[in-house]
Amino acid sequence: MSTTKEERALLVSTVADLIGRHAGPEAVRAALDSERGYDERLWQLLCEQVGAAALVVPEDLGGAGGGLIDAAAVLAELARHLVPSPLLGSTLAELALLSVEEPDGDTLGALAEGSSIGAVVFDPEVVAGGDVADVVIGAADGTLSRWTAFDAHPLPTMDPTRRLSRLTPRETVPLGTDPGLADLAALLLAAEQVGAATRCLELTVAYAKERVQFGRPIGSFQALKHRMADLYVLVQTAGAVVDAALADPSPESAALAHVTATEAFGAVAGEAIQIHGGIAITWECDIQLYFKRAHGSAQLLGTVGDALRRLEPVALA
Repeated sequence: MSTTKEERALLVSTVADLIGRHAGPEAVRAALDSERGYDERLWQLLCEQVGAAALVVPEDLGGAGGGLIDAAAVLAELARHLVPSPLLGSTLAELALLSVEEPDGDTLGALAEGSSIGAVVFDPEVVAGGDVADVVIGAADGTLSRWTAFDAHPLPTMDPTRRLSRLTPRETVPLGTDPGLADLAALLLAAEQVGAATRCLELTVAYAKERVQFGRPIGSFQALKHRMADLYVLVQTAGAVVDAALADPSPESAALAHVTATEAFGAVAGEAIQIHGGIAITWECDIQLYFKRAHGSAQLLGTVGDALRRLEPVALA
């Protein structure tokens, strides 16, 4: 059962407040270089004060009794500021465990309180957060399994805000039928992409108002106004598609959300680099991080082409 729109707005506001106090640009960069790749203290605060890791878990299993749309709202707010966290993997692991006939209450409780970290394996060669996870669920060939023992090998990645690993199972236990976990992952990732794209565009508009060339702010030039207006439409459209998909999840809506969010974020990040100019590719500038996040997210769960092929039967029907 999801929260009301007002409750969700309060949830996002609380997350934004925590980010404002604990996850500024310098803190985010420090977290990227930390042992686990995220700020453990902030993660604890998100779990204790917001219940971020408990949103999709029913109350009788130690959770907050929310829904997918609530987790998506928090992930989008974290992504606005590129705050690294294990929330995506833990949420997906919870959804996997909740889909089985007899959910493991102890494991779900540990994930909900944030003391355990989850990850879901769609492709063992590339697993988000696999190097810090202790609850690993494999999804393959329509079935789920719990990886009770595994080896994790960190991978180099262009996007430093999301660590990737290669996981090799040593012991697994079958769980049951896959409820369509990849589609749920695509929806949550799309919500992240829209959140990050929104903030990236905000930063670009603000820069265009301040950067002066030929005695005028570059944002006053008609060509740039048109470009940023087009980007705004792309982001708003993607947000509407993702919201509709979260309200009525299906393989088709998930694929459409993946396509629109990926294309919107990629377009915004690419234009942001161009509008910022040379400063955009310096480490001190956040835009280069958004650019890397856009390209990393575009490949994380398959390409836009893969999603479009899934939509072909719908378009031809």
